[in-house]
Amino acid sequence: MEGSLSSVFNRALLVLLLHVLMTCIVHQGYTYGVEGKIASHTVPVSSLLPSPNCSTSTTKYSNRKSILKVVHRHGPCSPLVRDHNPLNVTEILLRDQSRVKWIRSQSSNSSYGLKASVAASLPAKPDITDGEYVVTIGLGTPKKDLTLLFDTGSSITWTQCKPCMGSCYNQSDPIFNPSQSSSYANISCSSTFCALAGSGCFGSTCKYSITYGDNSSSVGFFATEKLTISPTEVIDNFKFGCDENISGNFGTAAGLIGLSDKNISFVEQTAAKYGKYFSYCMPSSASSTGHLTFGKDGRALSSVRFTPLSKIQQHSEFYGITILGISVNGVPLSIPSTVSSSAGAIIDSGTTITQLPPTVYSALRTAFRKAMVNYTTAPAVSTFDTCYDFSKESTVTVPSIKFSFAGGVDIDLDRSGILYMVTASQFCLAFAANSADSDVVVYGNAQQRTFEVAYDVAGRKLGFAPNGCS
Repeated sequence: MEGSLSSVFNRALLVLLLHVLMTCIVHQGYTYGVEGKIASHTVPVSSLLPSPNCSTSTTKYSNRKSILKVVHRHGPCSPLVRDHNPLNVTEILLRDQSRVKWIRSQSSNSSYGLKASVAASLPAKPDITDGEYVVTIGLGTPKKDLTLLFDTGSSITWTQCKPCMGSCYNQSDPIFNPSQSSSYANISCSSTFCALAGSGCFGSTCKYSITYGDNSSSVGFFATEKLTISPTEVIDNFKFGCDENISGNFGTAAGLIGLSDKNISFVEQTAAKYGKYFSYCMPSSASSTGHLTFGKDGRALSSVRFTPLSKIQQHSEFYGITILGISVNGVPLSIPSTVSSSAGAIIDSGTTITQLPPTVYSALRTAFRKAMVNYTTAPAVSTFDTCYDFSKESTVTVPSIKFSFAGGVDIDLDRSGILYMVTASQFCLAFAANSADSDVVVYGNAQQRTFEVAYDVAGRKLGFAPNGCS
């Protein structure tokens, strides 16, 4: 009898243990299933709302010498005081669509499977105002601080310069004055760099001209100058565009840092110093800070998982990646092989919302809506068609979304890359659909938030590490 009771007790204990293991537990904002995989995010609604105050992110990368602070240009951390009023979400989505149209126009028959014909009215260059994140660098001797957008899809670094022979827009920082810098020098029209950049000449001086997607333009001289990242990190004879004639709306940033893989970009110019390696982390909200760093750091590399950078068409300035699949709450979306093979992908710091093939977006939306069925829906906004009203909720449980990249790299998105706040009572699924399944996929900056995103351009690979910033 005693053995029988013991047997019954053991069986009951086993059933209890199995029940515990099969029941998901909430831990540190995530819900875990029996395999320990992230199944969903349970968070206070208050944590989804932006703060009016700037909070400096703590990061394990803060001890790097070559580090710049990244801030959202419309947030309370921004030095661009005139840009503190957030843009309308509809405007952000329209800008994204404009930039993505330009990206598609870059090839008539590339490995991305782009359409063979492109309308002549499509932009020749992306709109500079697409950028949401800025960094502050020093230029000249003595050093003058300038707040610039940074863009992985642009090659030329430029800023406005006096005397503005044509016209200049109002920027937050004082306009750079070359005549007050002892290290400034114009680049000769006869230099090999001028020929390499494909520029024209103004007298004996090398000039440049850029036209962006909204027909804004930047025209000026190519010059060399001392660029300061930190007190111990200085780049002499850095080649940049000294803009003297601007047309269009460029916000209040002083210019742009071009981080593409082109022969005149910051990455190429500093190859000997930083080995064509840089990384950044975009914070979870406009109320926090991230960072942009240059060069490898052995202590940080161990946590980065790399996927190959794919080959892209000859003249593209963007970095290609390979997305193999997407999962919602650990369940892979059912995506036809014809779709996954026809649409290539790029990663872009200047596009906000990830643009997916319509077939893929539809599957993602269906799975997401199914997981969110218990929440009150909210009206659609522009290309956001899946929105919710959390005004009567204290906490919400949001399904996890995982991207699988080539090389066995799986990325569980931060919650800030899953829901996009439109208003305090309107949160939307932070993805958009392309026009066709054959259009290039654009992996936007909203889905990159809080990750250390590492570009090993020399090694032709792209890395992700969680918790790069908060």
